[in-house]
Amino acid sequence: MSFLGYVRHNGAVGTRNYVGVISTVVCANDIAAWIANQVPGCAHFTHQQGCGQSEFDNEVVHRTLTSLGCNPNLGAVLLVSLGGEGSVDDIQEGIAMTGKPVEKIVAHKMGGVNNAFAEGLRLARMMAMDISRVPRQEVDDSHLFLGAKCGCSDTTSGLTSNPTLGAACDMLVENGGTCVFGETTEMTGAEHVLARRAATPEVRERLIDIVTRLETRITSNAAGANIAQANIAGGLTTLEEKSLGAIVKGGTTPLNGVLELGERPDGKGLYIVDTAGQAPKAITGLAAAGANVMVFSTGKGAPWGFPFVPMIKITANPTTCDCLSDLMDFCMDPQGTETREERGTRLYNEIIEVASGRMTKAEALKIGMYVDIWTRDVTH
Repeated sequence: MSFLGYVRHNGAVGTRNYVGVISTVVCANDIAAWIANQVPGCAHFTHQQGCGQSEFDNEVVHRTLTSLGCNPNLGAVLLVSLGGEGSVDDIQEGIAMTGKPVEKIVAHKMGGVNNAFAEGLRLARMMAMDISRVPRQEVDDSHLFLGAKCGCSDTTSGLTSNPTLGAACDMLVENGGTCVFGETTEMTGAEHVLARRAATPEVRERLIDIVTRLETRITSNAAGANIAQANIAGGLTTLEEKSLGAIVKGGTTPLNGVLELGERPDGKGLYIVDTAGQAPKAITGLAAAGANVMVFSTGKGAPWGFPFVPMIKITANPTTCDCLSDLMDFCMDPQGTETREERGTRLYNEIIEVASGRMTKAEALKIGMYVDIWTRDVTH
């Protein structure tokens, strides 16, 4: 199969064509949002990180912002820095390696917020006009990079919508594409099932390592880890039960690699990225890995989108499909006659259409765009 995408200088293919206005620190969020909201064709990425952090977390933030800037859905990037967070030259240089235009404004070096805003507007307008000349081209579906996410799950998630997403993921991998999923919290108790699919002993060790690392952090916290109230209301009883339903969204193909947050795969196939379970942080990890389209499987309903990656919302809960019809893109009947493969094929066709430019409901509403970066140490 094929879709209509934007071919980039490095051979990657985008499903959207935005100027990414990326804040490098929480203190620059407003400037980035003001610029993007004034210039058509821009999408801003803001977050709560970037200063007062450990060396480890600072490296994670810079690596993640660099990878987000490298996402093929961005045709150009404007970095917005306050200046007090230190140099962000490494982020600019990393993004520039893709061949796309990258500009930077630093408020402390430009005489304040108003000057930075004015210069940012000028640069963003120029880049938006420039990338608007890039046409969509027909490419085969091996250029698709699917990010798989589930959230606000209920019993229909593990039984129907997650397996459907897994079937679509299998189809993409079989067609030469890439699929990534995360949410390490929701692998806990089921990691041994995933480990059987590891392509190499090293991949298996990495998988066990990220889960063990998370379990150590959880057990050191007196609050422990519990499933959300929405999960309980949806009929789930334990974290292990939730995990067993969650991991099936990754399909059945061999697991080719396990990525740290902000890392990108070095090949095609199925990958895991170590992310939080919380949606704003989890979907950032998928976009940073390189996903150019995402599917969010939900039971009780979740509003999330992403600033520059289209998010297809799917559910197998009839009540959710009816009462949240303005959020759900794709519904299925858990008691219907369709097989997993038939539902997966129908979803795959939906992914192709969205990748070719069809707007999702989250994009139309501009809802759920408040995302963040998962950090682990104490912020001081």
